[in-house]
Amino acid sequence: MSIAILSIHRGGPGEAPRRDVFEVPFEAGQSVLDGLRWVREHTDPGLAMRYACLNANACKECMMRLDGAVIYACTARLEAREMRLDPLPNKPLLRDLVTAIAPPDERPPDAA
Repeated sequence: MSIAILSIHRGGPGEAPRRDVFEVPFEAGQSVLDGLRWVREHTDPGLAMRYACLNANACKECMMRLDGAVIYACTARLEAREMRLDPLPNKPLLRDLVTAIAPPDERPPDAA
């Protein structure tokens, strides 16, 4: 069986960032979001990521960086190699792969 290796940024504001590496069973056609959901279900339920729909590319909740390029995790394809996942640049980090994506005037008063 082939595997995908996800190297994922971990931590939140005020914490030293770290990387955790997970081996995920790989099947052709899977999305990066499928791999992240597998990690949360089978290995680390504390992994913070955001998504609202699957494979629709309409909500934009699952935006993150893959090997430095901004992608939608629901449409980017998982590959049988090491893939580096990071939060969006230039956005306030909430935790792990989650950033504050709403414009400041649309956020609740207590949100980052």
